[in-house]
Amino acid sequence: MHLATITGCYHVPTIYEVAEKAGVSLSTVSRVLNGKASVNKALKERVDQAIKELNYRPNSVARSLANSRTDSVGLLVPELNVPFYGDLMQAVESTLRAHDKHVIMTAGRNCLETEKDAVDFLISRNCDALIMYSESLTDDYLLNLNQTKLPISLVNRNVDGLPEACFTLDNEKGGYLATRHLLELGHKNIAYISGPNNKVDACLRLKGHKRALIEAGIVGNPQLIFNGDYSEEDGAIGLLELMARDLPFSALVCANDWMASGAISCARELGMSLPQDLSIVGFDDIVFAHHVFPRLTTVSNPVADIAEMSARYILNKVYGQTNIVQQCFEPSLVVRESTINF
Repeated sequence: MHLATITGCYHVPTIYEVAEKAGVSLSTVSRVLNGKASVNKALKERVDQAIKELNYRPNSVARSLANSRTDSVGLLVPELNVPFYGDLMQAVESTLRAHDKHVIMTAGRNCLETEKDAVDFLISRNCDALIMYSESLTDDYLLNLNQTKLPISLVNRNVDGLPEACFTLDNEKGGYLATRHLLELGHKNIAYISGPNNKVDACLRLKGHKRALIEAGIVGNPQLIFNGDYSEEDGAIGLLELMARDLPFSALVCANDWMASGAISCARELGMSLPQDLSIVGFDDIVFAHHVFPRLTTVSNPVADIAEMSARYILNKVYGQTNIVQQCFEPSLVVRESTINF
C-alpha cells in the first residue's frame, strides 16, 4: 500500500482537475454532473472519461446546496415485510439508483395517523419527492401535499386533480377476467372472497366479478360473497364461512393471492381434492403463486412495472429527465392447475 494512503494524505481529485483534464470549463463539468441536457455529446464524453480516469467523486453535500436537492426520494408503502411490496420497493430503488438517486423507505401500516407520521418523517429528511402507496390518506391531503410541500407520485391510486401522477392497474378488468375464466370452464355457482370494502382496488375487483356474472346471465347471490381483509387467515375464515351458509359453489375467486393461499390450505385440511372439488383463482400473481399446491391460477398485477413508472415520473418531474411513462396497466390471466372444467 502506498505510504500516502497509510497516513491518510492521499490526493482527492477536484472538479478543477476534471475540467483541466477534459479541456472544458468548470460550468461544463457542473452541467454534466447535474445531468443537464444542454451539454454537447462530445464534451460530455470527454468529461465522463476524465471523471473515470481521475476516479472523481462529486461532493454530494455541495451538489445538494448548489441545486437545493438531496438526490433522495421518499417511498411510503403499507408494509415492509410483504413480498408484493418488496417487488414495488425493488423496482423503485433500482430505477432511481440507475440515475444516482437514493430512496428512503418507511411503512404506513394502513393507518391514517401512521401514514401522516411517515410523510412527516420523509419531509424531515429533505426528500426531493415522495412515491406513495397510500391506503388511508385522503385525496385532499394528497393534493395539498403535492401543491404545498413537494411533488408526489401515487401507486395503485387515482386522485382527481393529479392524473399525471397516478399509476394504476385496471382492477375492475382483473376481477372480471378471474370470474370469466371460471364461467368459461362451466362453473355457474361461484363464491367470492373480497378485500376490505374501504379499499378502492378491492371494490373494483368485486365490481369486475359482478360484471362477469351479469354478462353470463347469472344473478349474483350476496350470500356467496365474504368480505375479507387481504390476509391469508381471512382466506381460510372466508371459505369456512361460505361453506357454513350451505349454498352450493364449485369455484372460488379470491381478491388476492394471500387469501387464495389461505383458502387452499383450509380446503386441503378439510379433505377436499383440488381442483376437482373446488376451483380457486387468486389475484396479483405474487412469487408463491406457482409454489402452492395446486399451483394457483391468478390475475397478474405488474406492480414492479407500475412502480418503475412512478419512479420515472419523479425523475422527469423533479430532475428534468424525459423518460416515457405509462399511467394505467392491464391485468392478464395466468392459468395454472388450481382451476378445472366443471
